[in-house]
Amino acid sequence: MQHKSKCSRAMALPNSEFRTRATEYLDFLAAWVKKPRQTASVVPSSRYLARLMVEHIVPDDGRVIELGGGTGVFTRAILGTGLPPEKLEVVEINPAFARGLRRHFPHVSVLETPAQIVSTATAGEAGEYQSVISGLPLLAMDRQMHADILSESFRMLRPGGAFIQFTYSLRPPVNREILDALDLDVVRVGQTVRNFPPATVFRFFRKGD
Repeated sequence: MQHKSKCSRAMALPNSEFRTRATEYLDFLAAWVKKPRQTASVVPSSRYLARLMVEHIVPDDGRVIELGGGTGVFTRAILGTGLPPEKLEVVEINPAFARGLRRHFPHVSVLETPAQIVSTATAGEAGEYQSVISGLPLLAMDRQMHADILSESFRMLRPGGAFIQFTYSLRPPVNREILDALDLDVVRVGQTVRNFPPATVFRFFRKGD
C-alpha cells in the first residue's frame, strides 16, 4: 500500500515538472562527478530549503544577486517572491549550469563571473542590492576566499542588506575572526531536515544594521 501511495504521488506531478526535476538531478549529479568540491552535494537543494533562503526578500525593495545558481532551485524561489526578473542576477561559473539557467530563465541575467569580483559584471551599482543569496559551498573554500566573497558581496549590498548562506553544518561556515575583521555579524535563520543533507540557513549582516 505504501508503495502504491508513493507511485500515485509521483504520477500526480505534471509531466513538465517531473521532467524539470529529473533533469535537475541528472545535471547536478554530472557536475558533482566532475567537480565534487565545487558542487558539494549530489542532489540539488530542496524547495523547503529554498523557501528559507528567500523568505526575507521584498519584491519591490531593490535588486538581488544569487551566487552559485546551479540548476535554478533558488532562482525559481527568488522569482516566486514576485521579484521582477530584471532585478535578479545569477552568478554561475559552471558553463553547463549557466546554459541551463539561461534556457529556463531567459529574462534573468546569468553571469559567468567569479563571486569575488562580481561587481565587475553586475548591471546594478554598489549599494543597490537588498540581498545576496548564496548557494556556494563555503565549507569547501579557504578563509581568504570567504573574506573575498563577503567583502565583494557587502560592497554591493545597501545598508541593512543581508548575505544569506546555507550550510550542512549547525555552525556558521565563516570563522568569527573573518567576520570581526569585516565588521560583520551572523544569526541563524532556520533549519530544515527536508533537504539532503539537512541544512541550516544563516544571515550575515553589518554590525549595527
